[in-house]
Amino acid sequence: MEPSSNPVPKHIGVILDGNRRFAKRLMLKPWKGHEWGAQKVRSLLEWCRDAGIREVTLYCFSVQNFSRPKEEFEYLMDLFRTEFDKLKEDDLPEREGIRINIIGRLWMFPKDIQERLHAIMERTRNNTKYIVNFAMAYGGREEVIDATRKIAEQIQSGKLSIAEINEETFSKNLYWPDEPDLIIRTGGERRTSNFLIWQGNYAEWFFVEKCWPDFEKADFEQVLQEYQQRERRFGQ
Repeated sequence: MEPSSNPVPKHIGVILDGNRRFAKRLMLKPWKGHEWGAQKVRSLLEWCRDAGIREVTLYCFSVQNFSRPKEEFEYLMDLFRTEFDKLKEDDLPEREGIRINIIGRLWMFPKDIQERLHAIMERTRNNTKYIVNFAMAYGGREEVIDATRKIAEQIQSGKLSIAEINEETFSKNLYWPDEPDLIIRTGGERRTSNFLIWQGNYAEWFFVEKCWPDFEKADFEQVLQEYQQRERRFGQ
């Protein structure tokens, strides 16, 4: 095998796809798979820490997911409440130096969930060792639209001139500007599905057949190994 041409990525994105298909395979209600998916997220964060990856962005819930059937939607909201309440009681973010961000149109969530999300972000905002971004009520096109609106408001108020608009200005007005080195999508689909359409412009994409709850450390290590073998040209 040729020597690695890339270091370990600093930042990875993951589209957590396949939870529903996983549950159907077990002859459970489709949304029950999200519980296994949540457990696998904890494992992924450990794998990333062990590999030296400093930042992870997880596509957890899209803007379009708000149109899911009522029973599934309410189940997911309760799951979010449970998981973020666990984080509230856990000292892991402080112990490991983890900053937690939630990016997206958070105002779309029920108020009590919004409060949980803002509380964990405020609590961890000064942690600097690792960053975990949960993309919730998220969409890449929506992010671009919202950034454009913010820039327009700044121009209207006189805080920004049209001549100052460039890539750097635009990036600063996104939900979160950091660019991933690689993006993994599980579940067998080969679409980017509106995820990090600005930040992921030069990311290396990996499409994995396994459903998210089936994704194991060996699969993760295989992706990292292949990433290190790729020649990244950055448009050159």
